[in-house]
Amino acid sequence: MLRLLCFTAHPDDEAGSFGGTLLRYAERGVETHVVCLTPGQAATHRGAAKSDDELSAARRLEFQAACKLLKVSHGTVLDYPDGKLDRQDFYSVVADLTRRVRELRPHVVMTMGTEGAITAHPDHSMVSVFATMACHWAGRTNRFADQLENGLAPHRTQKLYYATALFTMPDRQPVSLAPTTTIIELNQHEIDAKIAAFKLHTSQAPLFGFFEETIRKRGKTEVFHLANSVRPSKLATETDLFAGVEDVG
Repeated sequence: MLRLLCFTAHPDDEAGSFGGTLLRYAERGVETHVVCLTPGQAATHRGAAKSDDELSAARRLEFQAACKLLKVSHGTVLDYPDGKLDRQDFYSVVADLTRRVRELRPHVVMTMGTEGAITAHPDHSMVSVFATMACHWAGRTNRFADQLENGLAPHRTQKLYYATALFTMPDRQPVSLAPTTTIIELNQHEIDAKIAAFKLHTSQAPLFGFFEETIRKRGKTEVFHLANSVRPSKLATETDLFAGVEDVG
């Protein structure tokens, strides 16, 4: 079975940036995984939560509901601090994500772009950096060798993608987006599911109107930048994340 792994920073990223693509590949029989680094406890919008712990618990449940709607095989929310990923120990976080890559053995990984996506959120930038190094180092015997001594094996992800966009948000901090190499044209079912999954994050209800308007107007595609591939090649426009992927490993 082909496997797709998505690394995100906050609950709702899986729907907002990747929802249509996750659903598409799940419905095609691909095993899909989402690893979210933080429970989103520093969010501006907090629903009925009276503390960070209450918000964390609520957002974990929202994440699981959204993953279920998107037919994600397995979703995990880790315990890194929201809004502070840039202050975490780089080596420790990459070791953690490397272990997860070696355990799940994905053929394809997708994550945010190093610019921080259209919101320029520092956590988005950092999950990109951490995930990128995890993908590279998971395949090397000289990185985190203690994991290999405990039964894991090196694993090379065949392709790594960054979510990108064909527009920016002028009211946010400036970003320089990665060029689009891969275009996933969403059908109406996938668009509706993406919006519905985002709306399961009920603590973020004040964002619903803006999100749906943006997706209806601009979100009929999910676009990606092919950041790395095990096969050196010249860039070419793709319509399938699994183009050229071998069902091995």
